[in-house]
Amino acid sequence: MNVEGFAAPGFDAVRDAFVANLESRDDIGAGVAVFHRGKLVVDLTGGWRDNAGTIPYTPDTLQLVFSTTKGVVATAVAMCVERGLFDYDDLVSHVWPNFAQAGKGDVTVAQLLSHQAALYTVDGPLEFDNVLDWNEMVTRLAATAPRFAPGSAHAYHALTFGWLAGELVRLTDGRNIGRFVQEEIASPLGVEAYIGLPEHLEPRVAPVNTGWAKPKDQSVAPTESKAGKFATPLVDDSPLTQALTLNGAMNVKGGFNRRDLHAAEVPGANCITNARSMATMYAATMGEVDVDGTPVRLVSQEAIERAHTPQVPSRRDGVLLVNTALRWGTC
Repeated sequence: MNVEGFAAPGFDAVRDAFVANLESRDDIGAGVAVFHRGKLVVDLTGGWRDNAGTIPYTPDTLQLVFSTTKGVVATAVAMCVERGLFDYDDLVSHVWPNFAQAGKGDVTVAQLLSHQAALYTVDGPLEFDNVLDWNEMVTRLAATAPRFAPGSAHAYHALTFGWLAGELVRLTDGRNIGRFVQEEIASPLGVEAYIGLPEHLEPRVAPVNTGWAKPKDQSVAPTESKAGKFATPLVDDSPLTQALTLNGAMNVKGGFNRRDLHAAEVPGANCITNARSMATMYAATMGEVDVDGTPVRLVSQEAIERAHTPQVPSRRDGVLLVNTALRWGTC
């Protein structure tokens, strides 16, 4: 296998598992990175960027990371809270007056961030181009009526979380979420993470694939790709479909591989980065990370503990329709 990188002594099992995953063809190409006590101890890439197996997945490869984007945005929110720009206990409408429409005036920031605002989609029809328009999306969300009484339950805000949280950052800090992430998170850590990818970086992005093409000899067919399970568009009107497709707007073939989506700010799902950068960012929320001899930490221990404070108990999620094994916090 064309695996590059390293696993420090004691972490050989991570490399073995990574290689096995590629050899089994459960993944086409991938990266994995691990920090332990502030040090990077695993940094591996391998496999291929394309289904034909001709373009290697290398340390230079960038990748769309879908919902992991929410953690980046939640970190930005925690940084703003620590700086006193707003608080988790504040009403969203105090920061964002238009948000008070349709009976949402009492929704708190903590409820918004813990998926209790009942805004997992928007009212009315929506097109793919609307999703790429920040002003359109935050205006529509501000006007949308909650799907249940806010605070009475939680329902996974699969895509809308990014606009809701990102607008709090924009209204208080003055910078859009993509710029904030670049200037306050990625740059200080010397990593790559883009919510709104510059055009010159597009050739480095590995496309989202739905799995290896099955060989003619079905006896050696690869394991079904996890992504392949979602290859058929969701077409019903369930809360899950509304949340994942925004009332069908995202039912566009190859939508997450399109240049216009990569260039837009869809901060519930379209951060483009790599494993090493993501691991570095998360490590820097828990402690100091060495960046060219300078220790960098994004948020204090007190701030991260506050962000981790559970807001709701473990219970059935209104979108995922399963009992969540965690208690939602604000990150």
